[in-house]
Amino acid sequence: MQLLTILIVPTIVLMCIVYMIYCQRSLVKMGGACKKALSRIDDQLNSRWDLILGLVRLVEKYSQQEHDLLVEIIQLRNDTSSNTAEDVEKKERVMNTMIGRIQAVAELYPELKAAELYARAMDSMAEYEEKVRLIRMVYNDSVTKMNRFVRQFPYSVVAGMFHFTTRDYLKVELSKRDYTTK
Repeated sequence: MQLLTILIVPTIVLMCIVYMIYCQRSLVKMGGACKKALSRIDDQLNSRWDLILGLVRLVEKYSQQEHDLLVEIIQLRNDTSSNTAEDVEKKERVMNTMIGRIQAVAELYPELKAAELYARAMDSMAEYEEKVRLIRMVYNDSVTKMNRFVRQFPYSVVAGMFHFTTRDYLKVELSKRDYTTK
């Protein structure tokens, strides 16, 4: 009987340790997926910044007074970095404001709006919007999976031991939601 106890107890302890390691590795993998998706969003947003700068330079050719817009955009781009979902949302709000200002300038200069380069840039902007939308979905799916595991027993025990926490979702602005079902 004592021999059986000597074999069973260490086996159970070993199985618990192996399972904790498995849970911890799974949580690390899910956290990595969240960081990767956030990084991909940041890459797309930086590409959009470059496109916006190109648009502003194009606009600047039509009106020297719009030079202030270029300077402001360059300053805003240098001030933003995306380490969290909140940072990404802030960066997107700033970009959307800048795009609106560029479009307002284009309205003032019909020849700019008709320019092929401007039209191509705006089409590229739409492509970037779609890419960011898809990557946001991947990020939010990764966060959903991670948050579920962080809250679910027995993963929640391991998550607490290794300081894993839930992640924030990227939110969609009300102006971007589709309200076609009224």
